[in-house]
Amino acid sequence: MPTSTGPIDLPDWAWERAEVREALRARDMGTVFRHVQQYSGASQARIATATGMTQARVNEVINGRREVTRLSVYERIAEGLLMPDDARHLLGLAASRERTRGGAAFDLAAFPEVVRVYEAQSSAADEIQENARRAEELDILAVRGLGLIGLNDSLLRATCLPREQGGKGLRVRVALLDPDGESLKQRAAEIGESADSLGSGVRLAEARLRELQVEGCDVAVFRYTMLPTWRLIRADHTLFVGAFDTGWEGHESATYKVMATPHGPLFRGFRRMFEAIVAEAQQTV
Repeated sequence: MPTSTGPIDLPDWAWERAEVREALRARDMGTVFRHVQQYSGASQARIATATGMTQARVNEVINGRREVTRLSVYERIAEGLLMPDDARHLLGLAASRERTRGGAAFDLAAFPEVVRVYEAQSSAADEIQENARRAEELDILAVRGLGLIGLNDSLLRATCLPREQGGKGLRVRVALLDPDGESLKQRAAEIGESADSLGSGVRLAEARLRELQVEGCDVAVFRYTMLPTWRLIRADHTLFVGAFDTGWEGHESATYKVMATPHGPLFRGFRRMFEAIVAEAQQTV
């Protein structure tokens, strides 16, 4: 049984609720504290004790008169509320090294695949570019890819240009949605765009990537036919993952940074999926 001075332990389902996850992603601690009160029955004084804050400060946060901005305070809150690792990641914190559930302790450091969560691709842009600059292999799974690699000012185009003489070149594979397929029509309808417009974007990206190949870059482009679900950028052993859904583009999705680990299934699973898509796709460049 938790004591009145120890951490507050919410049930796992509470951290999985959409409104709690959205508050964590926005770092809205006032909303998080209100949900903690709702799901645990904890008082403001109890939350204050668990998180190393004063009751007056907790009251100010709950009522929107003060914001939490310091990383050390976020860490105290996460520890005091026994946040599971997925909740910590939404808050921008690293995984906890150990959690105890049902009397069994396990080391979460052995499974550090998801190392950071970004609000959107733009928040991860600098890190994606830096990883691509140092990589030997770059895989991209997108719909049309103009903002990723197709245009001159796109996120990754500069990293794909031939490297200095004597340096190791970058091998690039890009999988784009078939502009003539039924899945493209469905995707266009999902985002309120005409199929002609979306298909033209794919063809433009292919043409611009063909230019990179002419310039001496090791670039291969493929057309896949499945309805797009995942948006992937893999730079060697680091993977950035977003998602496509009705009404939003992949770059608007939260972006997860996933690292290859000896026993982690996410990196291996996403890479295997990409290889399967490429194997069945039509190569155009």
